[in-house]
Amino acid sequence: MHIRRISAIFEKDIKDFMKNMMLLMMPVIPIVLALLYDRMGGDEEVPIVLLYIIIGVTYSAVTSSTIMTMMAEENEKKTLRGLIQSPASMMDIIIGKSLVTGLITFVSLIVSLVILDIGPFLNFKAILGLLLLFLFFLFLGIGVGLFTKSIASTSFYIMPIMFLFGFTPMIQMLRLDEDSIAIQIFDTFPIMQGIEIHDTTSWLPLLIIAIWVAAAAVFMYVCFRKTMTDD
Repeated sequence: MHIRRISAIFEKDIKDFMKNMMLLMMPVIPIVLALLYDRMGGDEEVPIVLLYIIIGVTYSAVTSSTIMTMMAEENEKKTLRGLIQSPASMMDIIIGKSLVTGLITFVSLIVSLVILDIGPFLNFKAILGLLLLFLFFLFLGIGVGLFTKSIASTSFYIMPIMFLFGFTPMIQMLRLDEDSIAIQIFDTFPIMQGIEIHDTTSWLPLLIIAIWVAAAAVFMYVCFRKTMTDD
């Protein structure tokens, strides 16, 4: 791992980010939603489910979408393959590109949670859960971004990520039977396990999220290797 190469990738990406109006607007979305929910809720305590809806929106609409768009832009300009085949290692590229995404994600997330209620996240297990969830959405976004050929096509790929993984708590609005197979499957999804962290003293929810992170990392690695070997 070379700090100079990581720094060079970070500086290039932060300049690209500042020029892209669509990417600049992404971190604003969770903050606006938090302000709306805060006004609607009044003095009532904010439910954990609502906090995780904001977290899901942040990680899918900011983390996955931003890194995916950056990768797609590189693909569109035909510079991604050159970057992958450069002396920079896979870790250099992933860390360099993730720094900008991580920076704007956590600024947006912390501001949003401070507006609503950051209290439930001021403990080790909840913070670890948030970091694991970030890695899951980051790796998923990188993996998909590696084979996304244009910026325009990112909207097609980001929708399933948002609805399946970002907005999972909203499945409760469908009022399905709690014993149904669909509910049981969705309960194992990362954001739902994040909610479970607050309802139990067990470490099992963190273990399940870690398994999701490992699966996303394998997916990202396979996509990276495929991009390296594609003609």
